[in-house]
Amino acid sequence: MLSRIERAKQFLPFDAVKGLQVALREKEIERINKFELSDEQIENISDTLKMLRIGEKIEVVYYVDRQYKKMQGNVVKLNNVKKSILIADIEIFFVDIFSIKREY
Repeated sequence: MLSRIERAKQFLPFDAVKGLQVALREKEIERINKFELSDEQIENISDTLKMLRIGEKIEVVYYVDRQYKKMQGNVVKLNNVKKSILIADIEIFFVDIFSIKREY
């Protein structure tokens, strides 16, 4: 005779292929292509990046993993060699920025 715990184990979800559930959830995320920016948008982003200072609070919309994400936070590092900005522990490359706002 099985104990209550042993009987309950029979009804636990079965994941025969490790990571299957994660892969299925990934499929549910809508993937989109990167938008082309106008010359004016590129210039506005460039001007804003030139004015940024370490510690300044910003809001940035950027493209990563075939989707757009919005992030708010303080600038930790500006890397003009790699052409990236670090907010918290997220590195965002300049070419992936869709919009950026300085918060006063």
